[in-house]
This record gives sequence, C-alpha cells and structure tokens, in this order.
Amino acid sequence: MAQAKVHSSEGGLLSFDLVAEAQRVKLGDRDANLLTYNGQVPGPRLEAKPGDTVQIRFTNRLNQPTNLHYHGLHIPPTGTGDNVFLEIPPGESHTYEFQIPPNHPAGTFWYHPHYHGLVAEQLFGGLAGLFIVRGDLDEVPEIKTAQEEFLVLKDYALDRSGNIPDPGHMAQMTGRIGDLLTVNGRFNPTLEIPQGGLLRLRLLNASTSRFFALSLEDHPFYLIATDGGAIAAPVEMNELVLAPGERVEVLVQGDREPGQYRLVNQPFNPAQGMMGRGMMGGGSMGGGMMGGSQRQSTTETIATLTYNGTTEPLPLPDQLIAIEPLPETQTTRQFSLNHGMGTGMGMVFLINGQAFDHNRIDTQVRLNTVEDWEIVNTGTMAHPFHVHTNKFQVISHNGQPVPYAAWKDVVSVSPGESVRLRMSFRDYVGKTVYHCHVLDHEDRGMMGILDIQPA
Repeated sequence: MAQAKVHSSEGGLLSFDLVAEAQRVKLGDRDANLLTYNGQVPGPRLEAKPGDTVQIRFTNRLNQPTNLHYHGLHIPPTGTGDNVFLEIPPGESHTYEFQIPPNHPAGTFWYHPHYHGLVAEQLFGGLAGLFIVRGDLDEVPEIKTAQEEFLVLKDYALDRSGNIPDPGHMAQMTGRIGDLLTVNGRFNPTLEIPQGGLLRLRLLNASTSRFFALSLEDHPFYLIATDGGAIAAPVEMNELVLAPGERVEVLVQGDREPGQYRLVNQPFNPAQGMMGRGMMGGGSMGGGMMGGSQRQSTTETIATLTYNGTTEPLPLPDQLIAIEPLPETQTTRQFSLNHGMGTGMGMVFLINGQAFDHNRIDTQVRLNTVEDWEIVNTGTMAHPFHVHTNKFQVISHNGQPVPYAAWKDVVSVSPGESVRLRMSFRDYVGKTVYHCHVLDHEDRGMMGILDIQPA
C-alpha cells in the first residue's frame, strides 16, 4: 500500500520544514479542496528515536491562525515544545524545537492543529500526520519480522465541487462527521500479507468526531500497543473501537485460506447522543456531512487484506514490554462532563460546569506526584477525554477493574459512565490542557487548563 512520505531522524536530529496550506489534492479518485501539510493528506510521517532532537520549521499559509500539537509525545508543554497556547498568524512561521527524552517509549503518536476555536475545522479539513518514535517495541524479534503498515483513518465530506460543506449548526454541536471514509487519504486500499506471515498494523483515528469499530473478516487482532506504547503481552480481540485521537498497534496472522478479507467498520457514533438525525451538506452525490445520531446498519469496507505469496509461519510474541504500575494515591479529583446552553452561541460543552477560559487555571498539580482522576459523564454524548504532556493508566470503568494494564492518553467516557485514571506528573512544569477529543466539543468549551507546578 502506498504510504505517505517518511522523514526520519539522522545522527540524532530530525530537521524538517512543514507548511500548512489549502491545496487541491486527490482524495481517492476525487478532486478535493483540503487543508494539507506539505500538499498532502495525511501529512508526512515523521520518525525519531528516544534522545533525538526535533526541529520543525513550521509555516502557516492558511487564511486563519493555527499551531501544532504533538499528540502523545512526552515533551515540554511550554516554549518551543508542545505549546498549544501559541498563535501562529497567517503568513507567519515558527520553529518548534525539543528533545525526545532518552527514556521515551516507542509508539504511534501524531501531530495536528490545536488553536482553540478552529481545531475541529482545521483537522476536518485534512491537517493530521503521524509522528512515530522507534524504540524497544520495534526490537522485539517477532515484531521485527512482521510487515508494517500505517493506517490513518479519517472521514471527509465533499460537495459536488470538491469543497468541504459548511457543517451546519447541528454538526457543530454534536461533532462533524463526513460520509467518505479514507485510509491514508484513499478509499479501500489493499494490504498484503504472505500466507504464514505476520502483519503489524498501526492505526490512528484522525477523525474530528467519528468513532470507528473495526473488524477483519475471519481474522482476530492481537493488540500489542495502545496510545502510550506497548502493553506487556498480546491481547486477542475481534473488534477494535477507536475514539477520535486514539491509536492502537495490532498484529494479524496470515493463517487463513489465501484470498481477500475485508477490514470493515461498523458505523456507530456514540459521540452524538440522541441529538437529532439526518444528513447535512451533501445530497445524492454522496460526500455529505452527517449530523445527529444517525446509525447506519450497513458495515463499510475501509481496506482489503490480500494474501500474496507464502512464508515460513511466523509466531506471535509471548512477551512485549512490561508496564510499570503506578503507586496508589490519596489524591482523587473529580471531572464532570456535560453540556448546556451558552448565551447566543447555542450549545456549550462543560467540564465541572464551566466552559474553557484562557485566563483561568482549572487544575493545579505538583511535579513528581501521582493522582487519580475520576471522569464522570453526566451528559448524553460520549466524550473521549485527552490529557496533554503526561500519559495515564485507566484503573476502572464504573468501578470494574480493566482487564490489562496499558498506557493511554485518550479514554472514551460513555454517557452515564465513570472512568478512573491514574497519572504521574513527570519531568515538565508549566501550563497545558485536558479536553474532549470530539473537537467540536473542545472548541465549544470542553477543555481545562492544567498547571504543573515545581515539586
């Protein structure tokens, strides 16, 4: 399968020019006017190693301000690091420079805009790219022998002229969803595996609001990594549910009859709750915007796995990377997620009853401490909760312990659900944010400022 251009670090340095601009590009077989990084969707894949220095000379050629968020990377949230409070005006440039810590885990991370109020629009327009950290997981012998594919999952909406339609009022409240499902900017690309082979799939849900529920005909997935990197041992699963912003890595064994097998998405959209129904934008041509809780009953094929050739059967790994347990803590904070009506702007989305305010510190923590956060969804829509700078471990859902330990930076909290996370604040002080990763919800207030104070 054709992949995005890759730019890897050399001699401990990843130095790269990145430009955000509107471009006419091919989306599958269609001409589309999208927002691009370096003229392509998804953007270039960046690869680095623990200890590397990263220099990204970023230029904004959009007609609105923007910035970059390095989603999942454990780097400084201030200065020239993962600073979401930066405003890079149209026509201006900014050089991001940071070091990936020497002990940073290997994993599948990504970069996307994070200028508050415009995040959903800019990501929906096409601005997203993978940021891969290579390390210990890549050296596990069985994984090293596996063939690797990167799948950036993203939905789009196009009108007849190839433009993104105005999302309309309802989609801006519930979260914009397009009916064109792409993998790496293509429709139903082919993945190949030799019979007996092992395929490592790295999946990113780069959608603004859409959840994916994926299964592969006649093949289980073997989960080997989540948002924050490797888990301790493979976990067999038949379905992968990915909220916006989530990543997983899975292995697929080529141990079936040679043939073609569909990677299918079962459409469902818990983010939209019971808000209303129907299509927006498009029309009979397809490529429209969906709003409300429309649940299609048909599965959609998003990629096809084809057997090609044979190889000596490759085994699955038994062990991956041990997960350090975080110590139990006396500190528990409550975060309640809901929505309400704002003055003159329709629906606003709230954390602990408040919409985002640039001038307010919502949560203050100390460096080198561990806290439990209890995230409770009292509303009617699912909210994928994302914390910047430090990853966490999910401890329980509705009081039930989770089946295996994993490092996460996004966890979906369903209506009526309570999720407990445990987080250690390490290495960096300064202001950062936590928010809902249904990005229309974030833009409409569902974000708070986290201030990490010196120990």
